[in-house]
Amino acid sequence: MDTKLNTRRIFIFLTFAFGVAWLTGLIIYLTGGLVDSPRIAPGVTLALILLATAYMWAPALGNILTRLVTREGWKNTGLHPNFKKGWHFWLASWFLPAVMTIVGAAVFFAIFPQYYDPTLSTLRQAMAKTPALASLSPWVFAIGELVLAVLIAPVLNFLATFGEEFGWRAYLLPKLMPLGGRKAMLLIGLIWGVWHWPAIFMGYEYGFDYPGYPWIGPLLFIWVAFGLGTFLGWLYLRSKSVWPAVIGHAAINGIAAVAALVAIGQPNPLLGPLPVGIIGSLGYALVAIAIFVWPRALEE
Repeated sequence: MDTKLNTRRIFIFLTFAFGVAWLTGLIIYLTGGLVDSPRIAPGVTLALILLATAYMWAPALGNILTRLVTREGWKNTGLHPNFKKGWHFWLASWFLPAVMTIVGAAVFFAIFPQYYDPTLSTLRQAMAKTPALASLSPWVFAIGELVLAVLIAPVLNFLATFGEEFGWRAYLLPKLMPLGGRKAMLLIGLIWGVWHWPAIFMGYEYGFDYPGYPWIGPLLFIWVAFGLGTFLGWLYLRSKSVWPAVIGHAAINGIAAVAALVAIGQPNPLLGPLPVGIIGSLGYALVAIAIFVWPRALEE
């Protein structure tokens, strides 16, 4: 990893990562945003395709283009799996997101029990509209969804999350490490959070109907990005491989919406129960704080 802060390469990388992503965001906005985007196929919109490809892969493209422009070469790409020495970080990346997500949701429902639906009535009504699911117990369905989210989602989502992790964790994080691990995590949390802003302004994560719209959501997401990013950055630093961070990010995306299965009413998305709320993200925040205070946790 770099021993000196290379501001030139950092600037070039950020130009590509932000430029491609925010230009994609502008195209999505001009073609109807996330809500009114043209439908390409049943359940698939232009916005969904652009988010999953050009937007999410902009950081990876930034990594590749920066290396080409600066003639940096292809050493220290983080692509070696290092599974033999880092297998326990692979396990942590796969299963810890479920634990952290459930902790945040549990705290939210404990504070706001009016939004917890022990009968799963909302889910039951949705299942009733599908004949194949109408006779199935909603709890069996919810548990099945949880198991699939934990075991299968990291595999299904890893192609999309690789685009982000190959940029943020495998390239930018090592470039920021001369500042020290803690400062690097704080800065990358800020950068990663702001990078999401065009999508959040268009309703991604929080929608449009929340107190303080449209500014509080994007600002709150910086805190969320710090918690998630510190966990993913720790996985990368300790395993010396981008793959645990890729799997961890995929697992987070896969488990994020599970709490909605047991929710009723319209809880404030800024609070929870999903991990993009300040209470819903508590599990990630606690892990991030533990990483910060644990000696040598953020050393190279």
